Amino acid sequence: MSKLKRVLMAAMVLALAGGAFVAWQAFRPEGLPEGFASGNGRIEAVEIDIATKTPGRLREILVNEGDFVTAGQPLARMDTAVLEAQRREAEAQLQQAIIGVETAQKLVAQREAEKAAAEATVALRESDFEAARRRLERSEELAPRGAVPYQRLDDDRAAFLGAQAAINIARAQVAAAEAALATAQAGVIRAQSVVEATRAAIERIQADIDDSTLYSPRDGRVQFRVAQPGEVLAAGGRVLNLVDLSDVYMTFFLPTAAAGRVAIGAEARLVLDAAPQYVIPAQVSFVADVAQFTPKTVETEEERLKLVFRIRARIAPELLRQHIRDVKTGLPGMAYVRLDPRAEWPAHLQVRLPQVQLAQ
Repeated sequence: MSKLKRVLMAAMVLALAGGAFVAWQAFRPEGLPEGFASGNGRIEAVEIDIATKTPGRLREILVNEGDFVTAGQPLARMDTAVLEAQRREAEAQLQQAIIGVETAQKLVAQREAEKAAAEATVALRESDFEAARRRLERSEELAPRGAVPYQRLDDDRAAFLGAQAAINIARAQVAAAEAALATAQAGVIRAQSVVEATRAAIERIQADIDDSTLYSPRDGRVQFRVAQPGEVLAAGGRVLNLVDLSDVYMTFFLPTAAAGRVAIGAEARLVLDAAPQYVIPAQVSFVADVAQFTPKTVETEEERLKLVFRIRARIAPELLRQHIRDVKTGLPGMAYVRLDPRAEWPAHLQVRLPQVQLAQ
């Protein structure tokens, strides 16, 4: 190789190296000033399991994986044939119970009439007793003087004792009528209790029928199906899994030195790998109180075996609502936390939001 060729090759190497250095200087990430820390993480959201309340067969699923759903939207329906049969049975029992109340009330009216008749008999027997007592008193006064025969005295005394016995019998009949009336009134209460219990059973069955349609509790996205139509599920059987798109955050890890300076509510910025042109504002909502080893899926600038703390930066719900249909979980990115509230955010971490989407 001639000297000229060697010179040209050296010049080319230097030119390439210089170009690479210039490109690295132009495109390398800007460093963080004092008072900030960063860590890698992923966008996550609260997961919600849509599950059955009662056991039964899954009749249909109304949404597909990846669908956006709104709060109150029906998601799936269970087969309600058995519950509807139970409701019809309970409705028939309710009619019988209502008739039982009417019968018991009529019996109460009958017992009240019997008691009134027994009380009238007591009044009659007391009148007879009073008349017999007065006749006996006169006979006892007149018989010793010979004004009336002693036979009449004996007859008046017997009539007096008979009238007294008749009063006791009539009063016993009143007591029996009162006991029968109390029993009849208790029967009305029992019949009414059966009516209320049957109505409660109907309401419970109807509630189970209503709960057989599974609704979305929040605005979110269907993550995956757990069951398929036709499957028989136990009570609490999972049908769908949703992510609550109103509660979205990024979980990341910081070493001990930085985590110890992170305050709940501290400002954070999120930059997603899929959309590095946007800087999303967030707030620290959780700092783990127990350190752990760095998970394998997370890269940090610290040594792998150093203990780190799990941090969670939550995106404001107001911001999420503006872009809720475009929010996607699982996206990796970087989280930046301001450790010193007096520190100014660098220019490349000033908030920059999309017009129509939160994350692409």
